[in-house]
Amino acid sequence: MTKMLVGDVGGTKTTLAALSPQRGPRDLLGVKTFSSGEFPSLEAILEAFLSETDLAIDGAVFGIAGPVEEGRVKTTNLPWCIEETRLAEAFGFSSVQFINDLEAMACGVPYLDKSELLALNHGRPLGQGAIAVIAPGTGLGEAFLAWNGTRYQVHASEGGHADFAPKTLLERELLDYLSGRFGHVSYERVCSGPGILHIYEYLKQSGYGDEPPWMTESLAGVEDATPVIVNAALDEERPCELCVRALDEFVSILGAEAGNLALKVLATRDVYLGGGIVPRILPFFEKAVFMKSFRDKGRYADLMGRIPVHVILAPDVALFGAASRAMDL
Repeated sequence: MTKMLVGDVGGTKTTLAALSPQRGPRDLLGVKTFSSGEFPSLEAILEAFLSETDLAIDGAVFGIAGPVEEGRVKTTNLPWCIEETRLAEAFGFSSVQFINDLEAMACGVPYLDKSELLALNHGRPLGQGAIAVIAPGTGLGEAFLAWNGTRYQVHASEGGHADFAPKTLLERELLDYLSGRFGHVSYERVCSGPGILHIYEYLKQSGYGDEPPWMTESLAGVEDATPVIVNAALDEERPCELCVRALDEFVSILGAEAGNLALKVLATRDVYLGGGIVPRILPFFEKAVFMKSFRDKGRYADLMGRIPVHVILAPDVALFGAASRAMDL
């Protein structure tokens, strides 16, 4: 029996699986994860996946980190240009559909179990209010779901690339610092894995804290400094205070942008935080700083306090979101 191929294609990792229409979007076959940067193209990853399975694949749906325009995607954090028609022809699929990775994550939200969520704010959800989804990872993804009269309909967004709007003196200084390096500074520049490093480097260079010698040694020669900073901030025996300050600032800025998204789409039903970073640094979200920043919207502070906010703990929500879209097809 033919199957559909579904995938979550991100800047850091790509996860693929096969979907049988009889099994449902959460009951997937042959789930396998690849390091995206180790492959020259999505085609190369598909070849590696398909070479290890004897399943008959008829079509595919991929959630991809980047804007989808007329069946084409130029990935935001990878040097890939991907086309639906080219993939279909290369692998003999009858159909291929691309959706934005956060659109895929949002498609998966209705399938989440309560055990796969951590409530940061229980609030008072409105039954048919909009739902917002925001996810920091290699980049910053945003999407939302709106009630269309019969069900929730998913809408993609590239809101993570909107202008970073500082609220404090430190954030204004951070904006000036990043403007000198990058020109345009989006929320993605600060609310992402690379953003954690940007914040840390700014705090260190601006005298907001001293980098201890052991931290300097830990960072020497590493290809990706962000995990080192995160681990040092979470170290219970010897936390690096500069790393702790960097993550506090990251969480505060993310809280402000999550609140911005909630206001823009009037997400009075729920706000969900996804991506790989948030579950990794949960102790920083359990502090008051995230919700304080989320609620800090002047005259709308009371409204913001009533919005339920959850962390998604399920790692493959975007994958079974892509699978749910494949089921719709």
